[in-house]
Amino acid sequence: MDLAASTPAPSNPTAACPTPPATERFLAPDLARGLMLALIAVANVMIYLHGRPYGLRQHTLTGNVVDQAVSAFLGVAVDARAYPLFAALFGYGIVQMIRRRQERGIAESQIRRTLRRRSVGLILFGALHAVLAFSGDILGWYGLLGVVLVRLLRLDDRALLVVASVWLAVAGAVQGVIFADPTPRAERSYFWSYTISDPLQAAGLRLLEWLMGPFGLAAVLSAMLVGAWAGRHRILEHPQRHRILLRRTAAIGITAGFAGGVGPALLGAGMWTPALPLTIAVSWLHVVTGVACGLGYAALIALVGASLTASGRDRHWSVRALQATGRTSLSCYVSQSVVFAALLPAAALGWGGWLGPAAAAALALATWALTVLAAAAWGERTGPAEAILARIIGGRRAPARATIRG
Repeated sequence: MDLAASTPAPSNPTAACPTPPATERFLAPDLARGLMLALIAVANVMIYLHGRPYGLRQHTLTGNVVDQAVSAFLGVAVDARAYPLFAALFGYGIVQMIRRRQERGIAESQIRRTLRRRSVGLILFGALHAVLAFSGDILGWYGLLGVVLVRLLRLDDRALLVVASVWLAVAGAVQGVIFADPTPRAERSYFWSYTISDPLQAAGLRLLEWLMGPFGLAAVLSAMLVGAWAGRHRILEHPQRHRILLRRTAAIGITAGFAGGVGPALLGAGMWTPALPLTIAVSWLHVVTGVACGLGYAALIALVGASLTASGRDRHWSVRALQATGRTSLSCYVSQSVVFAALLPAAALGWGGWLGPAAAAALALATWALTVLAAAAWGERTGPAEAILARIIGGRRAPARATIRG
């Protein structure tokens, strides 16, 4: 496989830019990863809640109007929207990693070995993460998709986007069926482990639940492919050169995502009970527009990053803290699960048996804020989880003394 063909130079020679120093980091990708973790935290924490009736997408039903409002907001802005953003940034990062190694003159055979080892490392990381803390883990699935993505990068831009579109239609249909039933139930339809008080039995179930995860996350491959396409053209690294594209993507993607989430929000609130075929169609639309929304979020964050850089506010401590969070996103992602796993499952402190969606969302955001502060205090050193992954890959990552660019 010719990896050089996977990251072509921009077709417009004037769009080419000098190669940045190896230690240089651009603001927008890290800013996006840092903010993304807030959405991931809110999405993940809801899976830990238990002991009450379960509605659409296993949201806990408490009868509290504030909880209902929070669940409706999640259906519109977070569910099936946070993970596509995660996937797009993952695809973008793979292309960045390939390019940086090519620019350092590393042989393509060595790059292929590094990518394979990285994928294996993510799968192992994901399995451990699932068994110990969170069966909704995405790392293992992304490790597997990373292998697929590297092969698909042989395609040109047009073919890559066609594959992404076709796959989204198919995977959206699968996920649409899985998440279509809004009927309240006393028992979970999946993620059973969080209701079980025996720690060993819960751990065994979490491994099974993790293996089932790809069926509910298949559509993220499309977002990953679009992220890889954006990585080829360095759109997040140089957002000022792609303002029109980013503005259109943000406006169309987020608008479509919010509109596509209205139907599931109404279903989850019991305000609408259409026939099953229409329910499945609404669920399919929710997944498809969720990918568009995730891409829209990425575009919006890139525009914000460009604005911060242009105004000189990119040096503010809050921006630097978010960039540090993005730089250590793997460590921060795992840290969130450690907090949730200690507090919420029936096999731990059991808070998930009485917290409602509103309180859980507050806990998630507070946990995310603590990881942001921890990442800022950690500084420019490699995050603990990132260091372990680097060891698995077979090399060390030197602490980055980053120069922030828009």
